[in-house]
Amino acid sequence: MFQIRVVGRGGQGVVTAAELIAWAAIYDGHYALASHSFGSERAGAPVEAYCRIDDTPIRGREPVTEPDAVLVLDATLLNRPGTFKGLRANGLALVNSAAGLTVPEVPRLLTIPAARISLARTGRALPNVPMLGAFAAASGTISLEAVHTAIDLRFPKPLALVSRDGADEAYVLLTDAESETDAVEFDVPTALNAERRARHVG
Repeated sequence: MFQIRVVGRGGQGVVTAAELIAWAAIYDGHYALASHSFGSERAGAPVEAYCRIDDTPIRGREPVTEPDAVLVLDATLLNRPGTFKGLRANGLALVNSAAGLTVPEVPRLLTIPAARISLARTGRALPNVPMLGAFAAASGTISLEAVHTAIDLRFPKPLALVSRDGADEAYVLLTDAESETDAVEFDVPTALNAERRARHVG
């Protein structure tokens, strides 16, 4: 099972990000389940959501305690206790930031200016959708085509089109960044390396 923790603040689309990852994984032929914590979701308050992906049915909805990847939609939460808690060895941390960042206990931390991309594409600085494109590029767990489909299912067409552009831009940025470094290969669980099963959505 591949487990993802999404961390951000209320109003940044944290829960939507987890749901879109799940939809994309389902389109790619996997089982997936998104859930979220039930704390305060007022604007600006810390929020967590979770996504599990597997090739067998998923039952648990509890918080993810040992994530394979952590997506941080607000860089001010980097030092918040619990943000990276339990992150697996060689796990992926993807942070919405225009600047390069270092967290000593997180050897594979990548940044993407997701809010800036979203602002340019949609007029709103919501980092969640560009983070999906970046996650697809950095992890290989979901395909960019599946991200497009999830976006199309979630948003009305005019917003979906510009949102897809934002996801594409983030995907290219992360792909280029990865090709320019000697980053350690990301350890995607063996179950998710199985040949993708065909699945028609909607």
